[in-house]
Amino acid sequence: MGTRVAEPAIDPAATEYVAADGVRLPLKAWLPEGGAPKAVILALHGFNDYSNAFAAPAKDWAAQGIATYAYDQRGFGRGPRPGIWAGVDTMQADLLGAAQAVRARHPGVPLFLLGESMGAAVVLTTLAEQGNLPVGVSGAILSAPAVWSRDTMPFYQRWALAVASWTVPWYELTPPKGLKIRASDNIEMLRALGRDPLVIKASRVDAVAGLTTLMDQALGSVGKLPGPALVLYGEHEELIPRLPVGIALSRLPKDRVQAAIYPKGFHMLLRDLHAGVVRDDIAAWVLDPGRPLPSGAETHPRVLEHRGALVAGNPPDPGKTAAVQGGS
Repeated sequence: MGTRVAEPAIDPAATEYVAADGVRLPLKAWLPEGGAPKAVILALHGFNDYSNAFAAPAKDWAAQGIATYAYDQRGFGRGPRPGIWAGVDTMQADLLGAAQAVRARHPGVPLFLLGESMGAAVVLTTLAEQGNLPVGVSGAILSAPAVWSRDTMPFYQRWALAVASWTVPWYELTPPKGLKIRASDNIEMLRALGRDPLVIKASRVDAVAGLTTLMDQALGSVGKLPGPALVLYGEHEELIPRLPVGIALSRLPKDRVQAAIYPKGFHMLLRDLHAGVVRDDIAAWVLDPGRPLPSGAETHPRVLEHRGALVAGNPPDPGKTAAVQGGS
């Protein structure tokens, strides 16, 4: 981030978030009709996505009296320098500035930070470094947080990423043809993303390396996550392997963080075919943080297994199991 020139702000039309260094980031807002919101969500999108990721869930939340704001992070959507990784420090500073700007727009209304995948990793690392929730922030929701750290990757992936980052950082990577990884069971939504010109289809090597560094920090920060917080994964998560997910769940502070796994959920929990269950859980939790979830997803056997590992003092050892787990 550049030199601070002003207080972070949201323009009167709520179409731009002006960061502290003066950079203008496209913003979307979904507000409840007929009165002040009961709560506000500030949402961060995932890698290669943009603020429109929250259009459908935000409409559901608005109907329940919850306002949602989401901005295009630098390097994504209509933000500046599409495809160029802005750096973790800059992304974290933008988040804190946006939270300040939203608080100013809705003084006294409970504010929650929500991140999806990469966005969840930004929220997680920001809050862990702060040590506490920022002033005026009431909690955090992490949907499928990206925690696939280098320690949990097979050696050949780490080696290839390092070599590519040193030699051809500008080279654009596209997913290999035939790679059978499903981000969601909502095929129509995935096809729409494929047609959307603002969704990045090929990533620079240095952007992937930057994302990996963020995920390193995210997995290392899990135990420092302040609460109240809610962490969500799908049983059919295929983008983030089971090993780092299990490690993350085992390290979450049990006294201040709830975790849930959705039996029909994929990586894109908020846009899957059964996303309504997840959205309703989030709305209920935002209106009453710490409450049991209406779906009961926090009682999923894998949640109980991994959270129990922390109690037993025996969380998974990434060094011993990464080679076995690989990139599955």
